[in-house]
Amino acid sequence: MLALGRLLLGGLYVAGGIHHFFVIVPLTEAIEARGVPFAKWVLILGSLFQIVAGILLMLGLFVAAAAFGLIVFTLAATTMLLNFWDMQGTARDSAINTWKTNMAIIGGLLIAAAGAM
Repeated sequence: MLALGRLLLGGLYVAGGIHHFFVIVPLTEAIEARGVPFAKWVLILGSLFQIVAGILLMLGLFVAAAAFGLIVFTLAATTMLLNFWDMQGTARDSAINTWKTNMAIIGGLLIAAAGAM
């Protein structure tokens, strides 16, 4: 079960990281809108990190380090892009739901890290 969980969690990050390279322009604009300097580089490096850490998690290599790295990544990306406190209506509701989903994913990453320790 732990291996399947790592495969699913890692696969989520690998797929997401790869997808970012197909939507660089809108994601860069969204990151720039949050005032992040060097937004394109932040996006590219973050996406590469996502892919590498996801693969490590999937392969069961350096699981705790990969999981903790992905937790930090997820918290940073969530805070940077899902600022529901500045939103209203359905956009706010959607951002809050995505926050909840990301917190559940972080819970899975914590379980994966604990299983490797």
